[in-house]
Amino acid sequence: MSHSYPAGFGVGEVWDAPTASGPLDATVDVPGSKSLTNRFLVLAALADAPVKISGGLRSSDSEHMIGALRALGVTVDDAGDVWTVTPAPVRGGGQVHCGLAGTVMRFVPPMVLLADPADGPITFDAAPSAKGRPMAPLLDALRSLGATVESIGDETFPFTVTAPSSVPSEVEVDATGSSQFVTALLLTAPRLAHGLTVRHIGDKLPSLPHIDMTCEGLRDAGILVDQPDERTWIVHPGPISLGDVRVEPDLSNAGPFMAAAVVAGGTVRIPGWPSHTTQPGAYYPQILEQMGATCTFEDGVMSVTGPAERVFGIEADLGPAGEITPTIAAICALADGASLLTGIGHLRGHETDRLKAIATEIERLGGQCVDGEDSLEFQGLPQSGLTGAVMETYHDHRMATFAAIIGLVTPGVQILNVGTTAKTMPDFPQMWRGMVEQSA
Repeated sequence: MSHSYPAGFGVGEVWDAPTASGPLDATVDVPGSKSLTNRFLVLAALADAPVKISGGLRSSDSEHMIGALRALGVTVDDAGDVWTVTPAPVRGGGQVHCGLAGTVMRFVPPMVLLADPADGPITFDAAPSAKGRPMAPLLDALRSLGATVESIGDETFPFTVTAPSSVPSEVEVDATGSSQFVTALLLTAPRLAHGLTVRHIGDKLPSLPHIDMTCEGLRDAGILVDQPDERTWIVHPGPISLGDVRVEPDLSNAGPFMAAAVVAGGTVRIPGWPSHTTQPGAYYPQILEQMGATCTFEDGVMSVTGPAERVFGIEADLGPAGEITPTIAAICALADGASLLTGIGHLRGHETDRLKAIATEIERLGGQCVDGEDSLEFQGLPQSGLTGAVMETYHDHRMATFAAIIGLVTPGVQILNVGTTAKTMPDFPQMWRGMVEQSA
């Protein structure tokens, strides 16, 4: 399946980013969390009974996950607003196309451990621009668990995975490049005969909230998960009793709309904000307040009001929540003063090298940004302001929203391939323009 774009937005097209005519005053309903949607889909596929999922995000990422599960023999009825997932024994011998979805390319291969070796290998492939994304640590972990993993060609994808006859109860994985390597093993672990102890052996562990999200999902489904130290997870075997679930709004996708209030002024409200969550987007309020915004949470609504005078530059370690970096980076490019974002070297292995992409696009607009090995350093808004230009998205949804934030206060910004936002937010162009029009 190729990457899909929303109606009216094709590959190679440019989109005129709306410019705010004044302070914003808008309420934005954000669709469900991509991270939770795809975790729930995997857990439902491995559950002990059919599961109904409401509020799931319809996006190219979730479409690829549903397609992957069907290729493994799972029945998924997603015709209505409530999806029904009917578990079945994992079936080998099929083909899975991951598209650009990191959750699919990482979460699904360990499920092959549950197949019958006699079924034969499952082939995994991905979109051309995703073929170089880091996969080796996970594939090495699968090999150590007895699976046969064979690469086809010179790139990471395509590759095949064949189930082993038995699976050890312990595995080591270097998750420095992505916390998804740990999550991938944890999700399948309860269905293994002896459970699984997963040990991270790398120097750093980025995006820890995403692992916490996975562990919370497992525990909510009745699985015992021990964590004797910050690098070790012990998942005990047992049935996954998920029940029916509702997906929270995607707080990472809420971020650009919250940032809009910071850079353009006024107030943007996000209904449905959870009082408790493991989503990395929960970091937004505290960071935006450091930059001069006011964030209030009342009756399930998060309201962000931009600073009265100026946006402050910040120094922040975003290692625990790397995926919010492009949004914070857009504000840093428009801030009054320098900023330094650290702990984000793993973003070089996402949909694109996000550190290089951010620095390149800010320089394109006349700003100054230096991408270090593990950091981004900004000089802030030049005295003459930024200059409009056609901004590249690199087929990366978060680079498209990064550009849209800057375009709110920089006339003449156009975004190439804004439709790449379909990966996690298919209606983003309409939602963004609607936010501006609400405020006019």
